[in-house]
Amino acid sequence: MLAIKNNIMSENAQRMVAANYDALGKSVQRLSSGQRINSAADDAAGMAVRELMRADISVLRQGSRNAQDAVSMLQTGEAALQVVDNLLVRLKELAEQAATGSYTSTQRSMMNAEFSQMRDEITRIAASTNFNGTTLLNSASGALTIHIGAGNTTNDKITVSLVDTSATGLAIGALNISTQTGAANALTTLGTAISTKDSARASFGAKINRLQSSIQIINVQAENLMAAESRISDVDVASEMSAMTRNQVMAQAGVAMLAQANAMPQLALKLLG
Repeated sequence: MLAIKNNIMSENAQRMVAANYDALGKSVQRLSSGQRINSAADDAAGMAVRELMRADISVLRQGSRNAQDAVSMLQTGEAALQVVDNLLVRLKELAEQAATGSYTSTQRSMMNAEFSQMRDEITRIAASTNFNGTTLLNSASGALTIHIGAGNTTNDKITVSLVDTSATGLAIGALNISTQTGAANALTTLGTAISTKDSARASFGAKINRLQSSIQIINVQAENLMAAESRISDVDVASEMSAMTRNQVMAQAGVAMLAQANAMPQLALKLLG
């Protein structure tokens, strides 16, 4: 019907142009953000799953950093124990030297002076070795919990036991090699102290290896979750470019048809003339 009051063709063309522009706007938004889901309206279920995955990814990444910090901490303690190892070897060497009968009491006193200094250094190292304010070598009963998982179960934690490698903890605080008998007795005690130190150092090394393995597993888990999150959330650029090109053509065609529809009432005016 030819009419001048209501231009139904124009209204229809306007509606189609608006729809095409909306679709074009979504394509531009997705391509500019790189994400298929930019609001809950795009995919409510997909957004819920994506946010849960993002939370898990963030937690796993922090767990990996926690484990890496723990490795650094244990490496600090293990390096200090290496120095303690050298000092204990020197102490045993001095005890062996003082235990022989070819030295005088005065000479043994000089040996004992060095012995005391080395022993005090062991205690100082045990008291001063710390990581981020946490001392590592002066407590035989302490333990640190390294949190590496997203939950609060046993599998989400690794416990690191602290050690006491001070002179008191190694039971060498009362040793005196100023006499031949004292030096001979010190040899046995120092042998036990070296074994105690070796056990502590081996324990640190085992924990370092375990934590490094945990870091690898955590990083793999985070990577797989990122891949899954990407499949849900990220835009398929090739597909979206095709959709945007189609929407551009449709919008251009709609604008052209809207111009034609707006010109239709003029035909009625010719009849009135």
